[in-house]
Amino acid sequence: MYQVITLAIVIAVVSTCMAQSTKSATQPALASQPKAPSSTDGLTVIKNVEYASVDGKPLLMDFYIPENIKDGVLPAVVWIHGGGWRVGSNTKEQYARIAQMAQKGYIGVSVDYRLVPNAIFPAQIEDCKAAIRFVRANAAKYHIDPDRIGVWGSSAGGHLVSLLGTSGGVKELEGNVGKNLDQSSRVQCVVDVCGPTDLMLFLKNGDAKSSAADLVGGDLEKAKDLVKKANPMTYISKDAPPFLILHGDKDVTVDIEHSRIFAKALKDAGV
Repeated sequence: MYQVITLAIVIAVVSTCMAQSTKSATQPALASQPKAPSSTDGLTVIKNVEYASVDGKPLLMDFYIPENIKDGVLPAVVWIHGGGWRVGSNTKEQYARIAQMAQKGYIGVSVDYRLVPNAIFPAQIEDCKAAIRFVRANAAKYHIDPDRIGVWGSSAGGHLVSLLGTSGGVKELEGNVGKNLDQSSRVQCVVDVCGPTDLMLFLKNGDAKSSAADLVGGDLEKAKDLVKKANPMTYISKDAPPFLILHGDKDVTVDIEHSRIFAKALKDAGV
């Protein structure tokens, strides 16, 4: 069942992997991609649904629902945007691709989350977990099968979806954002496109001023405990859901080594 979700997402994300930017950069950024069609034909689009609020600031998500769904339910594909944890939103990146997923027979969801420097880790993953809990709590309203929720993200978004996948049930990352704390934030499959998985690799590669440093408060070397907490690698177990990992070997923003070591660790754990 979960494999079906994953295979469908492959079609949408392969071009993202192949088009990863080769320009020099110092942080995970929005990948250079072919422009996708912007049509939302056949879809009901519900914009800026508030899934939580932090310090008076609403956290928003968009839903893309096939018009012909009637009273049935469909698997959900939740998109987590990239942007080096610094920029991006639920509406400005990849909405066309998540719309395409909805046109293929899924409920598409695009999620906003808090950004650095205004909020450092674990704010980002707490928001993403709150978003999954909201989706599950409101599954009937949005025609979603609550037992089939997959996540998809690239670059910084790839980091966050990977963390969602490996940290299901990890209480220290759950947070208390939102009003659906009785719901599970577990996901049933993950598509990680060029996401950082071991933040210390930025330091090893001489990129001490990367946005990964900003994510943990400005200094990777001095924040090793928080770095470990932020690494998807930390929480790998045999209970993790199926993963699809895509990464270009000419990526100079997020080194492909992130994906290589992550894939090996997942396989070694029996995922």
